Amino acid sequence: MAGQDEARLFGHLCLSVGAMKAGTTWLFSVLERHPELHFTPEKELHYFYHRYCDSRQLSDRNRLRRVRERYLDRFDPETANPERIRLELHWAAQYLARPVDDFWYRNLFTRPRGELYACDFSNLHAHLPVEAWQAIRGSCTRLRVIYTMRHPVRRLWSHVKFHLGVTGQLERLAQWGPQEAEAFLRQDFIWSNAEYGAVMRRLRAGLDPDSLLPLFYEDMRRDPHGVLTRIEDFLGLGHHAYPEALVKRQVNASAALPMPAYFPDLVAEDVARICAELRALGLVLPDSWEA
Repeated sequence: MAGQDEARLFGHLCLSVGAMKAGTTWLFSVLERHPELHFTPEKELHYFYHRYCDSRQLSDRNRLRRVRERYLDRFDPETANPERIRLELHWAAQYLARPVDDFWYRNLFTRPRGELYACDFSNLHAHLPVEAWQAIRGSCTRLRVIYTMRHPVRRLWSHVKFHLGVTGQLERLAQWGPQEAEAFLRQDFIWSNAEYGAVMRRLRAGLDPDSLLPLFYEDMRRDPHGVLTRIEDFLGLGHHAYPEALVKRQVNASAALPMPAYFPDLVAEDVARICAELRALGLVLPDSWEA
């Protein structure tokens, strides 16, 4: 019995692995209100990327830095709620525990209200190899994976702006021409997020057919309630009445800088290839992707 319990260590697990700047932060902000879904204080745990791709991701130093930034420096003793701070620090202590292994990950999800799914929205998990997905699937009683995509050119532009913004380098965009912009976006940490076809092939090869839900950012903007209902049905959840202001809110927006006229041409051939790969996988792309 112990061996069986360990094999299904993660129970019901929902992972959102969407491409960066393709709506996952909005999904997180809304779905965390669903009473049958349990999220940790961290939107992106990146555990499976740490285990199967880069063991530096959750090093002691990186976790300590994250705890200091999110839980120690940010609250005002004059106005903070002591109970909330106590709960956050209790969770932070779990986050800093050793070793960082499957039991560490499982123990981050306390499910205080008996929620059906533990949820983790980590975009780095889009880069996991097929074997990792097979192993994760074998450690769950039920695994469900959501992969969000966005118009390839617009997502790339948003990703470039976002990265330069958070690293304090946004002024570089005004100095760049086509050559500098292409050199930057072709770096693997940017470009690998654009390869939707490759990600979809890995996901399909490693998951059961009913375990994967591809979504498009454009549909989330056009019909947010419809997309939320699709997700609930995919997970087998009851339909929840989300606050309308939350559903309509735009979150995590990058700087409002216009895309240079030269930018789409830098990736036109790749975008055509990626769209063809998705169609070959049976996906119907949003009409706006043709614009």
